[in-house]
Amino acid sequence: MRIGFALPNIGPVATAEAVSKVAQRAEALGYDSLWTIERLLWPVKPQSPYPGTPDGSLPEPYKHALDPLDTLTFAAAQTRKIALGTSVLDIPYHNPVTLARRLTTLDVLSGGRVRLGLGLGWSKDEMDATGADIKKRGAMADEFLQALKAIWTTNPVEFHGKFYQIPKSYIGPKPTQKPHPPIYMAAFAPAALKRLATMADGWNPVGIPVEGMAQMFGAIKQMTKEAGRDPSALALVVRANLEINAKALGKERMIFNGSVEQIKEDIAGCRRIGAHELFFDPTFAAGGQSLDQWLGLMEQLRKLA
Repeated sequence: MRIGFALPNIGPVATAEAVSKVAQRAEALGYDSLWTIERLLWPVKPQSPYPGTPDGSLPEPYKHALDPLDTLTFAAAQTRKIALGTSVLDIPYHNPVTLARRLTTLDVLSGGRVRLGLGLGWSKDEMDATGADIKKRGAMADEFLQALKAIWTTNPVEFHGKFYQIPKSYIGPKPTQKPHPPIYMAAFAPAALKRLATMADGWNPVGIPVEGMAQMFGAIKQMTKEAGRDPSALALVVRANLEINAKALGKERMIFNGSVEQIKEDIAGCRRIGAHELFFDPTFAAGGQSLDQWLGLMEQLRKLA
């Protein structure tokens, strides 16, 4: 099981110094991957409740967010082999041609290290700010993935859909990774899971208990098989939103929240169900907005994992 760690691109800790030190230290410690998250804005009066808090309020660190791809590019220039992933970019905020070019550039310049995590987004405010239609995001995602793959694998490229149009054109270069960088989907709803099973290379869950992940991943692989694809080629890439406590928490605790021993049990659980990769994000952990504590958690988690 590969082990990764988040880059600090959210909150006051998100500085050039922090990104540089975390990227270089992660590679020195033998981590396999670095990850960034996308957040566009912090609405004063949000139209959509944030799914990660009980009252739906957005965490304060989201007021300060570095662009996920620019952050990865900055980290790529200071590392040599560690993989560079997004968890996740929200499809409705992007155009497939411009995003494909940015990702290809990063893949070529980094020597083939890109991993693309995608989601559909949830914020009505961010949809409004980017001109996206929250009601059409699923249908747009289907076309987006088709267009993205066409850009990465064919020349000349031509695509004509309901939402996206690409006139017959040469678009190059192509990514270093063949046929293209792996695409992971953060999917939970039935339609999104079907999209994952038919078009993506892996699943990127967060906040789901180990046994729940095992059951859902089994169902996804069955859907993949029914779609005529090889289910054994599908990757399980687990995002661990981290919170370490001095004392053990009760049975109702969130996965990767609790004592060191409970975190260790969660890591072992992911390994037991066949996760291909697990990466830790301490953005909202105690001390997660301190560079020294971020680096300390990297040391601690590397030993645990």
